[in-house]
Amino acid sequence: AARACLALALALHGTASWAQQAPEAVGNAVHALLERETRGLPGQVRITLSPLDARNQLPPCAALVPFLPAGTRAWGRISVGVRCDSPVTWTAYVQAHVAVMADHLVTQRALRAAQIVGPEDIALRHGDLTALPDNTLTDAAQAIGHHTRHAIAPGVPLRGEMLRIPPAVQQGQQVRVISGGPGFSVASEGRALNNAAPGESVRVRMPNGQVVTGTARAGGGVEVAY
Repeated sequence: AARACLALALALHGTASWAQQAPEAVGNAVHALLERETRGLPGQVRITLSPLDARNQLPPCAALVPFLPAGTRAWGRISVGVRCDSPVTWTAYVQAHVAVMADHLVTQRALRAAQIVGPEDIALRHGDLTALPDNTLTDAAQAIGHHTRHAIAPGVPLRGEMLRIPPAVQQGQQVRVISGGPGFSVASEGRALNNAAPGESVRVRMPNGQVVTGTARAGGGVEVAY
C-alpha cells in the first residue's frame, strides 16, 4: 500500500509539473503585442520582459490573449496582461520595459524669455524618450524660429510647452479623432473645444454630445487612448 501511494504521489507530481503554463509562450505573446503597439515610433525600440515565474501553478493555455490594461500605453515601465480563454480561464501579468532610443533636443545654452530659438541654441542628444518628460521635441524644425515662453537653463530637454508653437488644433475646428485600445483603432470626427499645440491636451465634443480628452498631434489630429 505504501509503495502504491508513493507511486501515485510521484505520478501526480509529474503530471502537475508537466501541466504548467510555459513562461516562454507567455513572453512571446507579450513581446508580439508590444512590437505591434510600438510600430512606427521614432528611433530604436527595445523591449525587455520579466518572465513569468517558472514555478507558476497556471494550467497550460491553448489561446493566450495579451492586452494592455486600460489607460496604459507601450511606453516605459508597464504591466502587460495575458488572458487565457481556453481550455480554462485565468489572467496573469508580466512586467515589461519599453525603451525608445532616439535623438531629442536639449538647450545648448541658457535662453531668455521671449527669445527666438536659433540653430546655435539647441543640440541633439541621444537617449531613451520614455525617461524624458512628455512632449520632448525630437526635431530641430520643431523649435527653430519659435519664441520661448520663459527662461530656460542650458542642457534641459526642450519640450513643446516651453515654446510658443502655433496650435495644431484650434478651438471650434473640426478634427479627426483616433481612439483605440489593444488590437483595435477607431477614427471619428469631432469639434475641438480649446487650442492645443502638438502634444498638449485638447477636449473634443463628439457628434453624440460626449466630450472626450485627447492629445493634439501635428497635422490637426487628436489621439485618445483607452
